[in-house]
Amino acid sequence: VQLVESGGGLVQAGGSLRLSCAASGRTFSSYAMGWFRQAPGREREFVAGIAWSGGSTYYADSVKGRFTISRDNAKNTVYLQMNSLKPEDTAVYYCAADLVLLKQAIVAVNPDEYDYWGQGTQVTVSS
Repeated sequence: VQLVESGGGLVQAGGSLRLSCAASGRTFSSYAMGWFRQAPGREREFVAGIAWSGGSTYYADSVKGRFTISRDNAKNTVYLQMNSLKPEDTAVYYCAADLVLLKQAIVAVNPDEYDYWGQGTQVTVSS
């Protein structure tokens, strides 16, 4: 599975961005998907995740109520809608795919659980 993120950029505080992650292959629906971010000098952290069916989602407390993860299995794409952006949201954002067996509706928050990663897209929020 190859993952390609897009949609990053520079935005003022309070603004919005929508990230997309396009996946190759025909088994996209076999994967739970996650968004992570990494700011300079900090460890990669979980942002949001969505189960293979889209029926379950999970968010980090820092983005709950502001970010929304969704997926379109017909388009092999996962999205991250980011609203009310803050300067502390500035980071490189990565999408990741976690192969889920037996169609379990689970979302992993540990990056070590994910099997494939995109190259990342920069999000910069100015104050």
